[in-house]
Order: sequence, then structure tokens, then C-alpha cells
Amino acid sequence: MKKILRILKYAKNYKSFAYLNVLFNILSIVFSLFSFTLLIPFLDLIFQKSENDYLSYIEKGKPVFSISADYVIDSFYFELSDIIISNPDDGKYYALLFICALVFVMVLLKNVTRYFAQFYIANLRNGIMFDLRNDLFKKTTELPLSYYSEEKKGDIISRMTNDVQEIEWTAMTSIEMIFRDPLTILLFLGMLLYMSPELTLFVLILLPLSGALIGRVGKSLKKNSDKGQRKMGELVSAIEETLSGLRIIKAFNASNYTVNKFKNLNESYRNFMIRMYRKRDLASPLSEFLGVSVIVIIVWYGGTLILSEDGELTASKFIGYIVLFSQLIPPAKSITTAYFNVQKGAASAERIETILDADNPIQDAENAIEKTSFENEICFKNVSFRYSESPVLQKINLTIQKGKTIALVGPSGGGKSTLVDLVSRFYDINSGELLIDNVPVNKIKLHDLRKLMGIVTQESILFNDTIFNNIAFGLPHASEKDVIEAAKIANAHEFITQLPNGYYTNIGDRGGKLSGGQKQRISIARAVLKNPPILILDEATSALDTESERLVQEALNNLMKNRTSLVIAHRLSTIQNADEIVVLDKGEIVERGSHTDLVSQNGLYKKLHDLQSFV
Repeated sequence: MKKILRILKYAKNYKSFAYLNVLFNILSIVFSLFSFTLLIPFLDLIFQKSENDYLSYIEKGKPVFSISADYVIDSFYFELSDIIISNPDDGKYYALLFICALVFVMVLLKNVTRYFAQFYIANLRNGIMFDLRNDLFKKTTELPLSYYSEEKKGDIISRMTNDVQEIEWTAMTSIEMIFRDPLTILLFLGMLLYMSPELTLFVLILLPLSGALIGRVGKSLKKNSDKGQRKMGELVSAIEETLSGLRIIKAFNASNYTVNKFKNLNESYRNFMIRMYRKRDLASPLSEFLGVSVIVIIVWYGGTLILSEDGELTASKFIGYIVLFSQLIPPAKSITTAYFNVQKGAASAERIETILDADNPIQDAENAIEKTSFENEICFKNVSFRYSESPVLQKINLTIQKGKTIALVGPSGGGKSTLVDLVSRFYDINSGELLIDNVPVNKIKLHDLRKLMGIVTQESILFNDTIFNNIAFGLPHASEKDVIEAAKIANAHEFITQLPNGYYTNIGDRGGKLSGGQKQRISIARAVLKNPPILILDEATSALDTESERLVQEALNNLMKNRTSLVIAHRLSTIQNADEIVVLDKGEIVERGSHTDLVSQNGLYKKLHDLQSFV
């Protein structure tokens, strides 16, 4: 329940709707109560009371106003008696019409106020989910990359979709029941207590016994629901991996294997959900059976009170009592259903909470410095870094002067990509110092730091949007003229203009409608438009054919003019003109110098160069 209460804290932004909902629910309950209690005078009118009984109400006089149930009841009987006594011939017919009209008005008011209660709860319920989705999505964009290397992407997607939807469908649809139905039960019980204290105390002994039985079922349901959501996360993860790797699955004729693997996961989920739904669906019939059982016992006990000679409970009151008590069963069932739903939603809330509470070490330091320009150098001083136990970088000492091009080469796994990720502060160093213009990167405002940098990666990361919006990504005020100019520098303008809608052509999921070289030139155009002083190129041409590589390399050369560039390259031919080449192996700098110097040293760089020349 604590997990759901945390979700309900979002209601503070919509408390006016909550107050209105409570107000109209109270009015609805009151009108409902009055409409049912009118059954008692109706029965008296039809079966029991004589004109002398009604005459006694007239003789007492009009009741003196007071805020009490006695005043309401006495005033009603006074008016009813006045109608009957004032019309000796047709008084009871007029009284009957009066009661029916009053019931009609009460039922109308009950349903009007009930509608307005629903009207305002919709704003509250959907507002809570709106804020929760926003916060959850915002948190996923803020969490460091290290978080996603530890978690399954499909499971995170499942938490953001299925678990949020589970809360919306279970806990949020039950939120009104949680507040309305206990109030309904209290008001109706109050009236029952007024009508017959002895019989009501007997009822209050029976109800906790049935409640305890229902509670045990609900407790086990929460445990099962949590397991069910984890299994759904596995399913979503399998779907996401399959869609991402569909080309390999087909190429290796692994469709049957993949389908069978999914079938096993799906079958496990199906069998589990069948068991859970059976347990959940037990709630309603169980509560109804217990409620009817209590009514049967009450009918027996109430009947003995009526039959006893000194009993104050009349037959009409007892029938009215039973009718009122029967109206406790629906809210009691609703509370039971709501309790199960809240328990089920609590499991999803717990899974969502793991994202909302996830630690995010990559944040602005207190009193972080604003930095809008790059003046001198990037400096690594004895920098070491590890993802877990094994070190990735060890005692890196490297200075990158403004306007210089530094190339990083070496075997795979040597730490090249990690080194440039530290500059962008995708990760924080474990030891040493990483400075930009003698300011530690973790002391610079994160937004300012990343604004200084443009990144072009090996895999072109594009979005399912138009070419214009992909180039202007992160720059909402970019003009069409600026976007076209950036595309020309990136050698992309020509092919863009040949597309059906030019710059406003949608490129599909991950740019799937474009070739590899076209996607990469769009990425370069995006970096050109940002116009950063520091440029990071992470194997930007390694996945391209010769013609595409030539066009992209030409675009990169245009991009690197008058910028500080940090280039990761496997194809050594693309970085021979770099100001300095740094060779990384097993997380350490093993060689550095110009292309000519490194070849003459006959070390690791020479070995890599000879292998590529041989190929």
C-alpha cells in the first residue's frame, strides 16, 4: 500500500478535483440513504399505521429545528400526517404520491451527484497518470548509460508501459472506491445503528470474520502480480531483441529456434496469469457469498427480535433494515475488488519505483560552473576508470590542444570509446583528473559541457521523423536555411533534394529508409548545425562501402575544420594526417606520435598498419 500512496502523492496537483469528488460522493450517498429509508413510511402507510397514529404526530406539533436524525424523521412524519389528516377521503393516496415523488427526487439527485463525482475523478485519475508517465520518462533520459548496461531494455520498456498501464487499470480505477465505499458503509451503518443498535452490533461481529478471509487472498495476489509483471518484462525483452536482430535471425535460419524460445516464455506467462486471474476472480463471488450468509443470519436474528414480546423493532423497520443492509454488499464487494486491485497495482508500482529511485551519479555538482566556450585544452591526468571490477582505463595522461586533431587507435576493447565517453561525461572517472580549460568536467554544468561537443558515432542514431527534424535535433529554433547549409557541408543536400518530400521526408524507424552512407551524412549535418568547438568521431566511417566512405570522409573533413577533434578509427588510412595518434591497448597508452613516427617505431601501430595494408 505504501507504494500506491507514493503514486497518490501526485494528486496534490489536482486536489481541487479530489475535494469536488468527495463532496459529490457524500451528497450521492446521503440521497441514496434517504431514498431507501423512505421504504419504512411507505410500508407503514400500506400495512400498519392507522389515522390515529398519524394524528399523534399532528398533536405533537411541528418539530423544532435541530441538526439531528430525529428532526428529519419527525418533520417527515409531521408533513406526511398533515397530508393524510387534511384529506380524510384521499389522504393516504396523496401521501403515497408524496412518498413516491420524494423517492423519485432523491434517486434523481443521487445519480446527478454521482455523475459529477465521476466527472471530477476523471481529471484526478488521469492527471496522476499523466504526471507519473512524464516523471518516469524524464528519469529514463537522465539516468547514466551505465544503468542501461546493467538492465534489460525490454524490461525497462515493460515497466514504462505495462506496469504503468497496470496501475492505471487497477489502482487508479479503484482510487474512488477506496474513499467512497468506506464512507458509504459508515453512513449506512450509522443509520442501521440508529434503527436497531442490538442487531447492528451483532452484524459488526460477523463482518470482520469475512474481511479477514478476503485479506488473506489479497496478500497472496500481490506476490503473484509482481512475478507476473517480471514475466511480462521477459516477453517484451524477447520481442525487442527479436525485432532488433531480425536480419541475423533470418540469415542464420534461426526463426524456429527464436519462435520456440518465445513460445516457452509465452506459455509460462499464460499458465501463470491463468492461476492469478482465477485467484483474483475469487474475490467477487467470495465476498457475495459471505455477504448473503451474513444477511441470512441477520434475518434469523432480527426475526427473533420482532417475535419477542418486548422487541422495539417493528416489521416495517426490519424490512427497511434488511434493504439498507443489502446496500452494504455492493460497496463491500467494491472494497474487496479495490483491495485486490491495489495489491496488484502495488507490485507494478514497486517495479516502477526501482526506476524512479535509481541512483543517478551524473548530475550537476553544487555550485556548478557555467561554461559557454572552449579556450585552451582538454587534459587527462592519471585518469583511471572501471565499469565493475576489471579496469578499463589505467593512468591515462593526455593533453588535447584546441584546434588539434587527436586520433585514438588500437585493438577492440582497448578503451577508446570509453575515453571519449568520459569527455562527454557519460560516465564519471574513478580516479585522477579530467579537465577542460583547467576546470574539472564534473564541476561544469552538464548542459554547458555537452553543448561544447558534437558526436558522430559508428551507428547513425536517427529518429523516426523528417530529415529536417533529425538535422535540427536539439535545436528547435533552427531555420530551414541553416539546415540546408549544414546538409551541403555534410554532402547530403544532393540526395535529400531527390527524395519525394525533400527535407520533410520521413526516414522511418532508425532511418531505415536511407542507406548507411546517407544516414551517416545526416548525422554529420546534425553535428555541423550544432557547430560545436569540440568534435568526437567514433569510428564514423568503419561501416561504409568505399564510395560512401569517400563522401562521408569528405564531409568529416569539412566538419573538422577549425575544430578540436577526437577521432576513433579502425581504418588507419583515415587518420594519417592527424596531429597526434594515440595507441591504446588494454586500457593504457602504449604509443603516441605522428603516423610516420609510429610506423618507424615498429610497435603495435606498425603491426595494425601492416595488417590493414595486407588486407
